[in-house]
Amino acid sequence: MTDLREQEMQNRIDALSTTAENLKTENQMLKAQVAHLQKMVYGSRTETTKRLFGDTDAEEINLFNEAEIEAKKNAPEPCIEVPAHQRRKKQKNHLAEILASAPHEERVITLPEDQRICKRCGAPLVSMGKEKIRTEVEFIPAQIKVIDFVRESFQCLECRKQGHFSIEKPAMPQPVIAKSIASPSSVAHVITQKYQQSLPLYRQEREWKDIGLPLSRATLGNWVIRAAEDWLMPLKKRLQEILLQQEIVHADETPVQVHKEKNRKNPTKSYMWVFSSGEYETAHKIRVYEYQPGRSGSYAEALLKDFHGVLETDGYTGYQKVSCKEHAFCWVHARRYFVDAIPSGLAEEDILSSTCKQAIERIDEFFALDKGLAELSADERKAQRLQFEKDKLEAYFAWLEEIQPKVLPKSKLGKAIQYSLSHKDGLQAYLQDGNIALSNNICERAIRNFTIGRKNWLFSDSPKGADASAAAYSILETAKVNEINPYEYFKYLFEQLPNIDFLRHPEKLDDFLPWSDNIQQNCK
Repeated sequence: MTDLREQEMQNRIDALSTTAENLKTENQMLKAQVAHLQKMVYGSRTETTKRLFGDTDAEEINLFNEAEIEAKKNAPEPCIEVPAHQRRKKQKNHLAEILASAPHEERVITLPEDQRICKRCGAPLVSMGKEKIRTEVEFIPAQIKVIDFVRESFQCLECRKQGHFSIEKPAMPQPVIAKSIASPSSVAHVITQKYQQSLPLYRQEREWKDIGLPLSRATLGNWVIRAAEDWLMPLKKRLQEILLQQEIVHADETPVQVHKEKNRKNPTKSYMWVFSSGEYETAHKIRVYEYQPGRSGSYAEALLKDFHGVLETDGYTGYQKVSCKEHAFCWVHARRYFVDAIPSGLAEEDILSSTCKQAIERIDEFFALDKGLAELSADERKAQRLQFEKDKLEAYFAWLEEIQPKVLPKSKLGKAIQYSLSHKDGLQAYLQDGNIALSNNICERAIRNFTIGRKNWLFSDSPKGADASAAAYSILETAKVNEINPYEYFKYLFEQLPNIDFLRHPEKLDDFLPWSDNIQQNCK
């Protein structure tokens, strides 16, 4: 009987010990979550190693006892030579170059006629030349100009004498928007202000009123949607076709709120998907934005159904539905897991010796080795990676497998380790193809302008508006990466495309792509 009671007591003690251990683990995880949330709200957003750990160079100088450490009795005295004085090179004045290309007006400050008398003898004063005192830049506010299109007709007087009417009329350039006062330049201005300068339509409404034309934001919105539907979407579709033929495509997605979606409440999250050409692509640099009502992998599958190259993304599992040649993963995301795992409030010496720091330094080494390979060909880059980075990669994953059993699986650090190990093949894919980049940063940079704009306009009022935004961002960002002036590009498109029958001749759209000679000559 006593043995039975002792066994029951021991079982209860074991159960309580297990419960206490579970509660302790849960408490640690909750503290880590709170610390992570505090860091997200109040902490620095930068992920640079120097900001995270400070300057931790092993050869850091100790200013207090530097002389004692560095002194050597037998060190020879240096032979002191005074170098010849060299005049410092003047820095190139970039501002002067910019001002030289702008229109100039000379404003001469002179004496009035009645003051051109010598105060000493009363004789008239004669000009002895001018001197330049200073240069100023004058701001000229926007202004509107009304253009009346008038068509001139021609007739043949000889035919008229014979009772025939021979009349010739020139072909009229088609408007960017039918039955509207909108011109190519005004629509281009509204679109670049909204999508490049992140200026929402209600602010543009005030701007137009200030310069003398009270246009409502509804009118401006109609201009954007109509111009995008008629002229930008066909061009965006062509860009997407070319993108899917490339060897490497980067992909990412970000939330956007869209109102008036069928069978959905307004606060429901929708997504803007972003696709980019590879980081080492030089001929056809493309950015394509695509609005979809969700984040399901089926959207990625449908958008990339004709793609057969290498897809580079973060670790979102939805991209696994895409049937591509290979799936490469982003090292910046793997590194970010370790950055997020750095405990808040940890002593500096503990941070410097932490597993997170060691992991971040190993990943930084991959980027440092790869940084100098950008100018090489794909084959040369692959050879260099295999020679200098393959062994370090294998050592990194072996090290993670060694320390994984010592770390709580559900902790931030445990999840960081698991992320790298579970995506091992995709993270190593860049070794096998010199065109693959280490990170998906090129796509994140493409999405940044959209996220900045989203802070200003907050939501799209309709799916049509979201589609128009996707088309405008696609053309805008593709123009920028090809060093084309976005405003001049939009203006040229709205002047020319209404006069092109690209429905019958879709191949003519290629003449309006940013890398075409036509655009390079007219839209720089």
